[in-house]
Amino acid sequence: MSAEDRARWDERYAGRGAPAPEAIGPAAVFGAFVDMFPTTGHAVDVACGQGAGAVWLAWRGLQVAGFDISPVAIEQARELARRCGVGDRCRFDVVDLDDGLPDGPPADVVYCARFRDRRLDVPMAERLAPGGLLAVTALCQVGSAGGRFRTAPGELRAAFTGLDVIADGEGDGLAWLLARRRVAVGVAGDAEGAGRD
Repeated sequence: MSAEDRARWDERYAGRGAPAPEAIGPAAVFGAFVDMFPTTGHAVDVACGQGAGAVWLAWRGLQVAGFDISPVAIEQARELARRCGVGDRCRFDVVDLDDGLPDGPPADVVYCARFRDRRLDVPMAERLAPGGLLAVTALCQVGSAGGRFRTAPGELRAAFTGLDVIADGEGDGLAWLLARRRVAVGVAGDAEGAGRD
């Protein structure tokens, strides 16, 4: 990402000010599915912005790594995590996602709200642990004007065909997908590694 783009995002986040604790939570489209999100393990928040999603995942009990291009947003996310008592469960880093998704342990949740970079589809899916949950929202052409950062109809479902889709939708300019990585099954029908010596 160019220095100009980074400066534009910094300016946008600085203008918003620190997020209020009431802003903490998943994207609204996932409200009906919150019980599907795990309460232990690791999570990655891709393009985490001010940290509302990451802090919510940490409140649930996960260890969260959040990445964003904006140093202003990252500092706001760190402060939000400290104010909410989950600073020890959150690590936020300034990352240019044009360079790819940073390495890390398998994730029980990969969360990405209102950000779309098709080059990250495979790395996000591959980062999931078996049974891990992918939760993605992106601006969409359905119910909105087109644009280079808006998904085409059916794009998210097509991008993650290797995952089991739990629910998805498009409309009012937003596309979203909730999907799970399959758990490999052994010859005897056991889950991967289960019941083996």
